Formats: sequence, C-alpha cells, structure tokens
Amino acid sequence: MSLKRLKKFAVMAIASLAVLPAAGQDLLANQAPIDRKMKVVDSLMLQQLITNEVWESPAAELYEDWDNIYAHKATSLPDSFTVNLRDFCMPTTSRLVTSNFGARWGRQHKGLDIKVYIGDTIRAAFSGKVRIVRNEGARKGYGKYIVIRHNNGLETIYGHLSAWLVSENQEVRAGDPIALGGNTGRSTGSHLHFETRLCGVALNPAVMFDFKNQDVVGDTWTFNRSTYNRESAEATRLRGTGGVYRGGDGLNYAEVPTSRSQASSSNVRYHKVKSGETLSAIARKHHTTVSALCNLNRIKKTVTLRPGQILKYN
Repeated sequence: MSLKRLKKFAVMAIASLAVLPAAGQDLLANQAPIDRKMKVVDSLMLQQLITNEVWESPAAELYEDWDNIYAHKATSLPDSFTVNLRDFCMPTTSRLVTSNFGARWGRQHKGLDIKVYIGDTIRAAFSGKVRIVRNEGARKGYGKYIVIRHNNGLETIYGHLSAWLVSENQEVRAGDPIALGGNTGRSTGSHLHFETRLCGVALNPAVMFDFKNQDVVGDTWTFNRSTYNRESAEATRLRGTGGVYRGGDGLNYAEVPTSRSQASSSNVRYHKVKSGETLSAIARKHHTTVSALCNLNRIKKTVTLRPGQILKYN
C-alpha cells in the first residue's frame, strides 16, 4: 500500500470514529421516541407519590421550624385537619386512666394520666422524630419528659419519666421503647402524663386513644374547630375516669378518685400483680384482708390473678 493511500485510510478511520457517537445518539433517539401519553401517566404517578408522601408526613406543612427549646409553642391551628391514626402503638399497656383532660384542681390539665409503675416501658405512639429530651427538675412540671413530632402532624409528650431511652433528633418507629415510667416532677405518684398536641395546642388524647381497650378510635380522626369541644367532652365520658371499668381480663376496676379530697379520704393505693402471687399473699403484704381486697376490686375469692393486673387496696 502506497504512503498516500495509507494516509487517506487513516484520515477516514479517524473521521468515522469522531462521527460514531453522534450517529449512535441519533439511532437511540429514533429507537426511543418520546411518548406523550406516557408523560401524562408519569405525571399522574408522580402526583400520587407526592400525595402519599404528604399523607405520611403532613407535619412538614404544619410546622415552620424545628427546635429543641420549647416543649409546646402554639402556632396557627387549622380549622380542620385529619390525623392518620394507622400504625399506632399504645404508649403503655396500662388500661387505668387516673386523671382526665381538662379542668382539675383550679387549673387546666393538658393530658391524660395513666397509671404506670416506676420502670414500666413507655413506647412511641407513632413514628416520628424526638424533638426534646429534658428534665424540668424535682417537683416541677413534667419532671423528666420527651416530646416527639410525628409524621401524621401530631406531637406527643410523655411526662414524669424515671429514665430516657432515646436522645434528641433521633428517629423512632411506632412501638419503639423511648422511656421508663416514673414519678418525677410535679407528681404525687408514679404515672405517665400523656399529651397529644397539634400545632402546639393541647388536644384531649381521649378523642383519639382508648386506653381501656388499648386501641385508637379509628383509622383517622378529624379535628374541627366547630365540633371539637363537644367531641372532647364525649370522649372523656366514654374513655375517661368516669364510671366503672369492666376490664378485658374479666375483672371490674372501680375508678380512682378524681380530686385531692377524695384521694385523701379513700387512701386508695395500687398493687401490680406478679407471677405466682395470690390474694392472700397480697393481703398479707399490704396488711389487709382477702375479703377487703375482693370488695374493693369487686372480684371473687376464687378469681385467677394474672401477672400485670392492677389491684386496689387501702
């Protein structure tokens, strides 16, 4: 091959290599034309994904900022808002509500008090992110407490704890252990103070949570300004401390006193049944009689006690 022909061949080869990428792109473009109908379908699917994301985490629309300073700072409360109650977990297995939401001893009680014992496991009610882990000090306010902002728009507060199991800014799932029950802060006995807040405004947990049946009221609950007060009063009547609780274990629990005067006059205390315990053993331990225990708790002497049951004595 002559030198002239060799040079010509080399030039053609280089030129073909330079043109190949553009030709390849044209070929791919011809093989995969844009389908306008698919663009519409993709847009609808994207919109659905966005809708689902907002449903799962509407908190992003309700709260303008994230801070670890204020336990509750009221902001603009919507006239109506639907709370997703799916994938919940009761914060405690205790069924005994000892104090209602609302007016109490001349001041507003912003949550429900649930009877728990020091060391009982407290769990996150919904998935979310821990905003505050703090101690207000001895005989003050919540004592040791936790605030969690949930994906469904609620914030929950857990007060009077004995120990924390989570830290600020930690992601938690519904049912994760977050603390241990206690008697810290302004508290006259071990219990869990449980609050549900929307935009920093305290709402009656009983409109959503049914501690006696260890359940929520439904898949969703909708807050409406015009009907909330009536719904809250009805929720307290149905799921508060009033009346006699007929527990799922077949035992009847007379409700605890709802005022200081009642509490002092009745001097009621509580015993959590341990595995293997009998009525006679419990009676001896608390210097009372089996008959007194049965009368106070409205049970028979032949009842089979179960671990975790709550018995009253005085």
